[in-house]
Order: sequence, then C-alpha cells, then structure tokens
Amino acid sequence: MALIVHKYGGTSMGSTERIRNVAKRVAKWARAGHQIVVVPSAMSGETNRLLGLAKELAPAKPDTAYNRELDMLASTGEQASSALLAIALQAEGQPSVSYAGWQVAIKTNDAYTKARIESIDDQRVRADLAAGKVVIITGFQGVDENGNITTLGRGGSDTSAVAVAAAMKADECLIYTDVDGVYTTDPRVVSEARRLAKVSFEEMLEMASLGSKVLQIRSVEFAGKYKVPMRVLSSFTPWDIDIHEEAKSGTLITFEEDEQMEQAIVSGIAFNRDEAKISVLGVPDKPGIAYQILGAVADANIEVDVIIQNVSKDGKTDFSFTVHRNDYARTTDLLKDKVLPALGATEVVGDTKICKVSIVGIGMRSHVGVASKMFRSLSEEGINIQMISTSEIKTSVVIDEKYMELAVRALHKAFDLDQA
Repeated sequence: MALIVHKYGGTSMGSTERIRNVAKRVAKWARAGHQIVVVPSAMSGETNRLLGLAKELAPAKPDTAYNRELDMLASTGEQASSALLAIALQAEGQPSVSYAGWQVAIKTNDAYTKARIESIDDQRVRADLAAGKVVIITGFQGVDENGNITTLGRGGSDTSAVAVAAAMKADECLIYTDVDGVYTTDPRVVSEARRLAKVSFEEMLEMASLGSKVLQIRSVEFAGKYKVPMRVLSSFTPWDIDIHEEAKSGTLITFEEDEQMEQAIVSGIAFNRDEAKISVLGVPDKPGIAYQILGAVADANIEVDVIIQNVSKDGKTDFSFTVHRNDYARTTDLLKDKVLPALGATEVVGDTKICKVSIVGIGMRSHVGVASKMFRSLSEEGINIQMISTSEIKTSVVIDEKYMELAVRALHKAFDLDQA
C-alpha cells in the first residue's frame, strides 16, 4: 500500500461532470489499497471571476489590507471544489473529508497573494487516512501566524500538492492536468512535438522557469529540495483505465540521470511571451551601478530575468534587463522617478514586443557547439538575437516576439526533437 498525492487542475475540476469523473478515478486508487490525499484547484475560471468582482469594486493596489481581502476571496474557489469533490466521493461510497489549508494547517508567511509555505502539520490528515478516508486539502492556500488566510500565487495548487507530498513523505505525487505529460515543446506551436517518457528534475526546473506552463516553478523547486517523485499525466483518460497502466503513463520527473537521458543533447524547447525589455541608457560605468538599478527593482518586489551590460564608452554604458510584461509599466516608472535622477543616466527605454526562446537539456553538459548550432539555426531564419543567457543545461535568447513560433519550429527541427 502506497501513500499517493493526487493534484487536479482547474480544467479537470471544471464542471460537476468532471468532478464526478475525478471522484471515480480517486475512488479507484483508494479501492486498490492506496492511501490517497487529493489537492484540487478551483473550478476553471472561478478564481478569475472572483478577482474580477474585487476589481469592479476597487482597482488593484499594492496594499496589505487590500491583498489580505483578495486572499480571503480567492481562497473560496478551492474550498468549493474540495467540498464538491468530497461530496462526489461519498456518493461513490468512498469515505472522504475535505479541509481548508488553515485546518490542516499549512503554515505560510504573511506575503498575501504570493505567500510561501513554512510548515505543514500532517497529524490530522494521517489520522483520517488511517481510518480509511480519502483526504482532500484545498490547494493554493494556507494560514499565517496570525490566523489570516493566505494564497500562494498563480499555480499555487501544484506547490501545495508537492509540499503535502514532501511533508507526508508520499511515495509519489501525481499531477493530473489537461495534457498527457511534458512535451519537447508546445504541440500547438510544433505539431511534431513528442511527449517525453521521463525528464530530469533539473530540466523540468529550467523548463518551468523558462515559460513551460505544465508545472509551476515553485512546485518543481519543492520537489527537488525534498526529492518528491512526480508524474505529470492526463485527467481526461477514461477514469476506469487499468491502474497499473495509468501509474506508468504521462511523464516521470526523475532525480536519476540514466544513459538514455544523457544521449539527448537537447530535451526541449521552452518559450515565454510574457517578457518585456528595459534599458537604462548612459549609465556611469563604476562599481555599484548594477546594484543601484536592480536593488531598487528588487525592493519593489519585481523579478528580473535576463541581464546584460554593454561595453563602456567614454565612461558610460547601457544596462538592460527583462521583467514580466505585467511589471513593465511599474518598473519603468520606478526607474524614471527614483533611479534615473540618482544615477545621472540619460534615459529609460523599453520594448514590450519581445519573447524568450530557450533550449534545455542535461546532455548540453557534455557536448560542445550546442549554442553555436542554436545561433546558426536562428541566423538561417533571419532572426536577430537581442540578449543571451546561459547556464550549464540551457541557453536562452531574447528575440522579437513576431519571430517566436518560427524560432521554436526551427530549433525543434535543428535538434531532431521530432525524432523518437
């Protein structure tokens, strides 16, 4: 008998019929003798609906009191789906109980709308599992030290599921979603994209950070830190599929690199449309300038991605970096109002019509010429590279957004990712 955590996304929980199918699937696993903890997301579209109501009443603002109420509001979506799933399971004859994050309790810090998990008390959950119940825990939320409900940010249910699996030392965490695994790239962009039977934790971490929407990056970080075995698989296969076949389906995220994995120089192509580039021109070329620019950005809780500084000329240089497109206006305003006058720089310019395309693969560690092959492929398509970022197992380029799909298709073909 294994202890297994199931996570179901909003699409999987999108209607009462789909919730009923989830219940049948979960009951199948429980009847096979496994202890099952389920972490569901809110029903598809529900969180957006709730936050939309809040914006009708008052525009979003970086205010602690406002964000506290957003968390109170948004957390109700998962509460509803968890209770509905418990009801559906009970209708299947499977004993079950649902808990909100604060009831377990999942303790977090008090960073409302983007809280981080600090600890999980699993005593109550273990008692229910021992009594033969399926336990359902709301994803996406927890409680701070003062008893306030907090949420973990977009995609937080993935993080909740992995954190619960880590705390309970689960045998596996199954992430059920609307795709049947991790692909070499998005099949909507490249029809020849292949599903990967397995992918290393390091590759998955890079893919998640580079724009792959299959898993939230914090969930992958959690899995890596606590060595939680994960599998991404589809919730839209028939619920009565053979359990042994289901247990081997999808994509396994593994911590062991085998010889077959090493043979693949590049495992996947990731891309992200949500980027914007900002350049501070005419910056004095002296120590501490990068800190003065990026320190102010970090203090505003804005994440920076790719960074590049040009060669100095006449004691001046240009400093460029990328941020999420949603943070573009706030970042440029901050730089113009506070940083530019202090630095004596010339001006701040930006571009919101860029994207990032990346190649990822653990095989890049032991092969030379991978980056040059990437650059040659893009050059042959007439695609200009604006910025470059590398690590041991990935190379990313920032390019004009209009060339994104062309770049992805060209790289997918260049690295033979359409070949099994």
